[in-house]
Amino acid sequence: MFYFFIIVILIGIDQWTKYLAETQLKPIDAIPLVRDVFHLTYARNTGAAFSILRDKQVFLIIVSTIIVVVLIYYLIKTIKTRETTLKIALALIIGGALGNLIDRIRLNYVTDFLDFTLVDYPIFNFADVFVVLGVVLLSYIVLFKGDMI
Repeated sequence: MFYFFIIVILIGIDQWTKYLAETQLKPIDAIPLVRDVFHLTYARNTGAAFSILRDKQVFLIIVSTIIVVVLIYYLIKTIKTRETTLKIALALIIGGALGNLIDRIRLNYVTDFLDFTLVDYPIFNFADVFVVLGVVLLSYIVLFKGDMI
């Protein structure tokens, strides 16, 4: 149950920050926190990472749902093992994926607001951060601890 609690907390953080972006940031568009380096910039993303598959919401909802179901099944199967790192990686990916899935279903787009203006990089959100952290952790497990999977 602990890892499902983590997932709920991650979704809560993601949805709360997106709510703040929608209600506080959207009217003013952007807030430079470190000028020309990092801004909070309101954006609507109708695609996936890097805006690929733009305006393919039904497809993205179906694929995201399938991935989340498979990962939850795998998390349940590993819940009684001692593989804490694997369970944390799965919880991060599931929490982030569900955060963006909620937006896709509810709004037909994903709210993004974290903007590294110093480099030419897409605007993103905390759900994206959680997914990337989970994938990095999972990659570490696969590469260096392959016996855990």
